[in-house]
Amino acid sequence: MEEHRQKISAWVELSLLLTVFFFGTNFVAVKLVVEVVPPFLFAAVRFTFAGLLLFLLLRLTEPESRLKRSDFLPVFGLGVIGITFTQSVFTVGVSLTTAANTALIYSTAPVWGMLLGFFLALERPRLSGVAGVVLCLIGVGTVVYGGLELSGTSLLGDILILAAAICWGSYTMLSIGLLRRYSPLAVAAYPMVLGGLAAFPLALLDLRVDVASMSGTVWFAALYSTLCSSAFGFAAWQQGVSRVGANRVLVYQYLVAITGVTAGVILLGESFGPQQILGAAVVLAGVYLARRK
Repeated sequence: MEEHRQKISAWVELSLLLTVFFFGTNFVAVKLVVEVVPPFLFAAVRFTFAGLLLFLLLRLTEPESRLKRSDFLPVFGLGVIGITFTQSVFTVGVSLTTAANTALIYSTAPVWGMLLGFFLALERPRLSGVAGVVLCLIGVGTVVYGGLELSGTSLLGDILILAAAICWGSYTMLSIGLLRRYSPLAVAAYPMVLGGLAAFPLALLDLRVDVASMSGTVWFAALYSTLCSSAFGFAAWQQGVSRVGANRVLVYQYLVAITGVTAGVILLGESFGPQQILGAAVVLAGVYLARRK
């Protein structure tokens, strides 16, 4: 029995480490794709397809799982917040700034989820939490200000990524109620499908894409983002939360940020100045302080 538990724990840890790599390098993959594919269209196709894969997996592994009619609107709303809005804004933001800046600013998502928990009286405000939020804001400001002097960044892009991080943190907090009634896979699959489908009206704003001109690298990046980051990553992340707890999984959020920055610098040759390094340290310290129990 103990050996079986250890094997499950080892598999969860391995899945989370793979997810860290997939999430971190996904910033680069998305940036490569949106150079030739409209951001809204890619977000809609990516998450609808990934959501359908997770839904198929749900049907195979949990055939008894069914979405109750009374939960349709809450799940749809969760999908709109966490997929439609978050990922659409995120994808547009990535097209306007660097993958390194994206990784750092997006790593503040847990803090905004905590802040929403304070407002909804789900958590009590703590001094360390308030200090962490202030540090995150200072760190993001330092990253953005330092990046404006470098090529490939823009204030609008950084602001959009911050908005996406706020929405993603809110999505995580709002999903807690559904996780009490459904499995992690179900909570990942249903909102992803509904949110992906809801993103298609936004995709109609720009459908200009020349499929014939898409290189093998772009196709690989699109599939990588859809299969590895969206489908596998979301399922493994939710499974990790259910197995080892949210606080322990949050440790991996720091690794995602570091992986994303490293991938942007190595794979895309992005610059990363001294002010951004300072900002990165402040952001990660803020996230740690805000989430410390």
